[in-house]
Amino acid sequence: MLFAVFSGFVLAALTPWLIGLVKDRIGWLLALLPLGLTFYFVSHIPAVSNGEVILQSWDWMPGLDINLSFMLDGLSLMFALLISFIGTFILIYAGSYLRGHRYLGRFYVTMLCFMASMLGVVLSDNLISLFVFWELTSITSYLLIGFNHEDKDARKCALQGLLVTVGGGLALMAGLIMLGMAGGSFELSEILNSDNDLLTSSFTVGMILCILAGTFTKSAQFPFHFWLPNAMAAPTPVSAYLHSATMVKAGVYLMARLNPGLGEHPLWTALLCSAGAVTMVLGAYLAYSATGVKKVLAYSTIMALGTLTMLIGIGTDHAMIAFATFLLAHSLYKGALFMIAGILDHETGTKDLTVMGGLRSAMPITAVAATVAGLSLAGMPPLFGFVAKEALFEAVLGAPWQGAVLIVAAVASAILVIAVAGAIAVKPFWGALGNTPKKPHEAPIGMLLGPIVLAFTSLLFGVVLYAPDTLLVAAAVTSVKGAPVDFYLSLWHGVNWPLILSIGSVVAGVTLYLLWNANRRILIKVNGAVSRFGPEAGYFKMMDGFVGIANWHTRVLQNGVMGNYMIVLVMTTVILTGYTLLSQHGFYLALNLSDMNFYEGAIALLLTIAAIYVILTRSRLGAVATLGVLGFSVALIFILFSAPDLGITQVLVETLTVILLVLVLFKLPGFSHYSTRFEIWRDGTVAVFFGVLMTLLVHAAIDVRYFESISSYFVQASYPDAQGRNIVNVILVDFRALDTLGELFVLAIAALGVFSMLNLRAEVKKS
Repeated sequence: MLFAVFSGFVLAALTPWLIGLVKDRIGWLLALLPLGLTFYFVSHIPAVSNGEVILQSWDWMPGLDINLSFMLDGLSLMFALLISFIGTFILIYAGSYLRGHRYLGRFYVTMLCFMASMLGVVLSDNLISLFVFWELTSITSYLLIGFNHEDKDARKCALQGLLVTVGGGLALMAGLIMLGMAGGSFELSEILNSDNDLLTSSFTVGMILCILAGTFTKSAQFPFHFWLPNAMAAPTPVSAYLHSATMVKAGVYLMARLNPGLGEHPLWTALLCSAGAVTMVLGAYLAYSATGVKKVLAYSTIMALGTLTMLIGIGTDHAMIAFATFLLAHSLYKGALFMIAGILDHETGTKDLTVMGGLRSAMPITAVAATVAGLSLAGMPPLFGFVAKEALFEAVLGAPWQGAVLIVAAVASAILVIAVAGAIAVKPFWGALGNTPKKPHEAPIGMLLGPIVLAFTSLLFGVVLYAPDTLLVAAAVTSVKGAPVDFYLSLWHGVNWPLILSIGSVVAGVTLYLLWNANRRILIKVNGAVSRFGPEAGYFKMMDGFVGIANWHTRVLQNGVMGNYMIVLVMTTVILTGYTLLSQHGFYLALNLSDMNFYEGAIALLLTIAAIYVILTRSRLGAVATLGVLGFSVALIFILFSAPDLGITQVLVETLTVILLVLVLFKLPGFSHYSTRFEIWRDGTVAVFFGVLMTLLVHAAIDVRYFESISSYFVQASYPDAQGRNIVNVILVDFRALDTLGELFVLAIAALGVFSMLNLRAEVKKS
């Protein structure tokens, strides 16, 4: 599994070289990797179907209990198969869709990195490595959404998706850390199988809220749903892969993975059921009200993500069966429909459904694939989508939490989705021929292969239910539920309430589709009124607030006045450090001057007088000279306390500083204005506060010692180990050699900078 995850990164590194060899066939070549991974994961189906959980681990940072550990069970196997199987056709599709694009190599590099990151998310057993892969999916999806980086809207939508998902990712990081602390391990397999009760931990509520903040933002749950439709600014291969089959389901995956440990907590149940139901209905309504073919599919994806979240929240056996079935069905038909949307855009020149029609004669293969996938979306027999819809109705009918509300929500969304399926699968291909910008024609085989295979796989799974039931769904249900569940999938369970609800939703959905054009004006008005107060409007207000704060910060704090910078920095240090010092240590200032010599007092008095004079004088030359007095007085202190090396260094530094400042002052113009009395008192007060703080810190440091002084070690080891009697030199050259080397590099770089400036000045004079 380590190779399965990291092979994508390796192939991404080789892609720029490969694309120069095979040119336009690069998609077919790169698709061999996910195809091979598909066969690899298929080989594990028998073992996983028999209840085996495959664990593999490699040390990464063992001191921090962070490993590259992977777990393959029913849930991760289903996701890994979807990622690799659908990814195969996406890479082939992209080669035809982006044929001749100047950034095709960049696209494949990013797409392969995303594929590898997504596999890392669903296979990781370690919480920290899972989070690393999780954030990699956010970064790579940002690059893919903003692939057309010259387009302002694409950059804006990519940034919005990044901010929302990464913001949730920060909360997720806190939640995963709390989960590891509550579970006593950072390995998921150990946490979910341990005796530690996650529901009684002091971290439980905070852990659930943080984890759901991360999963809700990733999987576009209300109120974070708005970023997903805007991500359709990405090229269609990106939309088909990231936002229907993989990335947006990462949040759903993590909720399902943690459900055995957290599923019985009432907060978990309430949040997942309520947010999922609202997202389901809202996504279905927005899909019905949209006209852009990709926007319609994006909103219907939101509906599906809400459905999956709600089913995890319900948590019954029937709900888990419906979850696994719906997850598989949605990935198949939605991947096909997104690629068909790209074909329609690519071959007609428009994304607007209102101008499409009658395309079946010019695009017969696309029409057949769209019809099959659309019927699965609508939940019509004998498609696998029908089985998923029946399972959904059975789950909400037996829901223990707000069952009546969930039934109404499920039926309402089913009605709207049937109308949406008609708009996608019927409207573009039937009726009068629309007036499209380009003359429509059938797409090349590279673009048709994916929709054909995925659509007819949905048909095959609906007819031959043994394949998904026994091989995939049962194992996934066991993983999500935490225990084996006896069930079977069937197209016919007799006349029962799920069938009655399904028939009623079909009749109402067909009626809504027939009224689709007539309802356009009303829907536009309603959406326009709601959008001014919705979550997306709140997002833009928040971003405007950030800009306002940044403007204030630049105007007030970072206004180019160095004095203001120093005041803010110093007072911030005084307040924070002073509060900590006084609250943790107290105010102790006991001065004992009995051992002080008269010359030490004289130096201290000289320092004080010089400091006061610097503040009060209006002579720049006098201020510089007085600063020199301060420096030389400090050098005297070093010499008196047996540090002649430091004293000599201080004298040299002060001499050079005074000389350089005097030379500079002769070139400066006179003061345009002097400091006001208020500014003098303000600056003096700040200086006094800082001086008092430093004095208190020094006294506190003298009284507090956690370890024995290292000075005795230097005294004892200086000559035997370093062959030096000057302890200070030995410390600098031997014991702290790397530190001294770093300082030498700094001095060398500064000297090079001065030398370059002098040469530049000489060249300017010559010119």
